[in-house]
Amino acid sequence: MTTTTHDNHSAFLLSLPNIYSQSPISCCVFRMWYDCTTGLSREERAFQYVLTHAIPGDPESILETFDLWCSKVEFISNIGPKKGKIMDRMLSEHCPLTVLELGSHCGYSTVRIARALPLGARLYSVEMDAINAAIAEKIIRLAGFDDDTVELIVSPSDEVIPRLRADYGLERLDFVFMDHWKKCYRPDLQALEGSGLLGKGSVVLADNVLFPGAPNFLRHVRKSGLYEWKIHRATLEYSKGIRDGMAELVYQGIK
Repeated sequence: MTTTTHDNHSAFLLSLPNIYSQSPISCCVFRMWYDCTTGLSREERAFQYVLTHAIPGDPESILETFDLWCSKVEFISNIGPKKGKIMDRMLSEHCPLTVLELGSHCGYSTVRIARALPLGARLYSVEMDAINAAIAEKIIRLAGFDDDTVELIVSPSDEVIPRLRADYGLERLDFVFMDHWKKCYRPDLQALEGSGLLGKGSVVLADNVLFPGAPNFLRHVRKSGLYEWKIHRATLEYSKGIRDGMAELVYQGIK
């Protein structure tokens, strides 16, 4: 088997300790070195590794390859395998037909959601960063999901949510996954409430509500009286010592 320069470089990077286990200064130096030597962003580096090491059309292989890169080389804020299993269980329990993801990033969680959906379900994934969206698109298609299963929308969430009914013909959202800018959690949740797309039993899962945290979002959830809710406590993805959690909301409507 022929060994490529990319394979050699990937093997070298994997032999290094995860840069995010080092000091902030070390992290910055390593990131600058990675950027200069590869000419790629960390998201593009992760994609190149997945492209050359995962099995096309196999979502599990793609997720496992992503996890290896993110745990051994560079942290990327995917939901990760531990919290991902909580989401997997929720998707299995609720069998949603219409799903909205806010924050596609590299497409990791998009693939994780899509692989768990029942036949005929559709996932609308929103990403505002065009470069990351291009990577997510490649990852999603590499995993074997077409436009009928996953539609990627490249636009800010606050512009997409008001158009979901008119532009995409949606009448109800069964499941919403939030993993974008934490400052957007509360206004986007309020926009979803105002859109009429949340019905009784609609589930909202919001990642990283404890670290880096979304206090305004949690305050609104507590005070609104619209949800039954709980926190799934965990650690930050690809880390051991940083406490984090996901908020699970089940919409009940106005009582």
